[in-house]
Amino acid sequence: MTMRVLLIDDHALVRKGMEELLRSRGVDVVASAGSGEDGIKAAQELKPDIILLDIKMPGMTGIETLRRMRELGIATPVLMLTMSREDADLHGALKGGAQGYLLKDMEPEELVPALKVAISGGNVVAKEMADTLARLVQGKSRLNEPARQPAPIADLTPRETEILSHLAEGQSNKMIARELNITDGTVKLHVKSILRKLGMRSRVEAAVFAVENGFGRKRNATI
Repeated sequence: MTMRVLLIDDHALVRKGMEELLRSRGVDVVASAGSGEDGIKAAQELKPDIILLDIKMPGMTGIETLRRMRELGIATPVLMLTMSREDADLHGALKGGAQGYLLKDMEPEELVPALKVAISGGNVVAKEMADTLARLVQGKSRLNEPARQPAPIADLTPRETEILSHLAEGQSNKMIARELNITDGTVKLHVKSILRKLGMRSRVEAAVFAVENGFGRKRNATI
C-alpha cells in the first residue's frame, strides 16, 4: 500500500522539494499546506497516513498546530521536520504528541525509513539531537516551564509498569512483544493505556518520564 503523506511548511520551495523527493520514492503526497490552519483542515479532510510538520511558521507555529490537532482528536502520526536544534522545540514537540523530530538537513535516503517507523508506531529523534534528548531526560535543560505534577505511577498495572521499563530502554513494540512473549497488538494497547493513565501524548514523553523516575538503564536517540 502506498504511503500517504501531508506536508505542512510555510516555505513553498521546501514543500516543492519535499514533494519531489517523496514522490520519486513512491510516496503519495496527498497535499502540501503553507500554514497550520490549512494543514489542520487537510488532515481532517484527507486523513493521511502521516504528517510532516515544520516548527518555525508565522501565525500558528508547528508546535501549536500539533497541539491543536491532538485537541481535535486527529491521531495521525506527526513527524516534525525543522532546522531548529533548540531544546525547547524538541521538548515542546515531544510533549505535544509528535512521533518524532527530524532535521531538514538529514540525508534524503533516511526520510522514508523514518516515516515507516513512525507509521508502524515507533518514534524517531534525529541523531544530531541525541545530546539534547539526553539533557531533557536528565532534567538539565532550562526550559522555564512549571514543574510537572507527579504522574500516577501507582495506577499502572504490573504489566504496564513492566512495559514502561522497556519503553525507558528505547525498545519498539516488536522488541517488547518478543521479550514478553505477547503480540504487537497487545503491547500497543498497553502503551495506549499507559499514556492515558500518565496523562501523556506520546511514547517518547513516557520514555523520558520513565527514565527520570528510575525505569530502565539505556538512553537512545531512537525510541
